Order: sequence, then C-alpha cells, then structure tokens
Amino acid sequence: MAPTVESFFRSFGTNLEAPVKQHLRNVYACLTMSTISAAAGAYVHMFTQWMSGGLLTVLASTALIVLLLSTPDTGKNRQLRLSYLLGFAFFSGMGMGPLLDMVVRVNPSIIVTALMSTAVVFVSFSASALLASRGSWLYLGGTLMTMLSSMLMFSLMNIFFQSYLLYQAHVYLGLLLMCGFVLYDTQLIMEKRRMGDKDFVAHSLDLFIDLIGIFRRLLIILTDKEQQKKNRRE
Repeated sequence: MAPTVESFFRSFGTNLEAPVKQHLRNVYACLTMSTISAAAGAYVHMFTQWMSGGLLTVLASTALIVLLLSTPDTGKNRQLRLSYLLGFAFFSGMGMGPLLDMVVRVNPSIIVTALMSTAVVFVSFSASALLASRGSWLYLGGTLMTMLSSMLMFSLMNIFFQSYLLYQAHVYLGLLLMCGFVLYDTQLIMEKRRMGDKDFVAHSLDLFIDLIGIFRRLLIILTDKEQQKKNRRE
C-alpha cells in the first residue's frame, strides 16, 4: 500500500507543473468548502425548522450559480465569487433534503454508505485523470455530451411510458456519465490553467456538480436495492 501511495505522490509531483499543482490545490480546497456547505444545507433541512428543500431553494441555487457565472474573475472579487459558490452549494444540499428524508425512512445507514462510496469513486477517477498522460481523457467530451442527450431523451420518454427499466437506465447511465465527467473536467481544468485561466472558483464548481451527481445517484441506487430486499423479506 505504501509504495502505491508514494508512487502516486511522486507521479503527481513530476507530471504537473508548479502553477498547475497550485491551481489544483485551490480547486480542491474550494471543492472541500463547497461539500461542507452542502452538508450544512442538508443538515438544516433535516434537523431544523428554519428552512426546507423545495421550490425556493431551487430558485436560490439557480440565482447564485447565474451570479457566479456572470461575474468574471478579476482576481480581486474572488471572495464574492466564493460566497456565491458556497451559497449555491448550501442550497443544493438543502435541495437534496427530500431525497435524504426518503432514504432515512428506508435505512439511514445508506447515507453513510453512499458518502463513502462517493468519496472512493471520486478520488479514484480524479487520481486516474491526474496520473494519465496529458489530455488523454479530453476525447471523452463528445461521448459525454451524447450520453447527456440520451439521458434527456430517457427522461422525456419516461414521462409518457412510466417505465421502471427506463428509470433504471437513466439512473445508471447518469452515474456512469458523472464518473466520466470527473475524468474529463479534471483534465480540462489542468489544460485551462496551462492556457492562463486561473479561475479556480468556477473550476471547482464543475467538480462539485460531478460530486453531487455521483452522490445523488448512489443514494437512489442503494435505496432502491434496499427497498427490493425489504419487499422480498415481506
């Protein structure tokens, strides 16, 4: 195990230029803060009476992400843009509250399992992108966009057919899509930095959306499997 970890950090240090490494540290620091903010939002929904996930949280998160993307990075307004990011993450976590409520009713331990699984999946795919040769995963862009279009088609079809198979295909395809975006976005962030783009706040937003997408779909998959087990026992 130790040689593997040591070889990873050695490769990380030799394969990437110093500006790229510093940029990635900033990106992952923002991602960590966003994850904590999302957890706080979920906590507020589940354990307080202050606010709950619903239409207002969707509107709030939409407004904040529009503000973030419409405010160009000048180097002097990063605290403001970071506050937009953390606000978006907070309301995104709160917006997951109804799903978390449903999961708790089935089996609360699913949340812990999904969190751990999300961490393992995200770290694994991120490490793969960091250790891969330069730009080797950027070719996934076209495939990922095609899959995204397919997911939209599945969603529209399921409105009319209400098919469980289409629903399952949408969930599993979505999980695969989010894993692919972790690879793609990580290498795209590195290439953007090499081209002079230092906007680590916006870059961390891409990874945060990937992370939340993985967690949400793992929650759905694990809850569905647990519910099926309960039905068989009954």
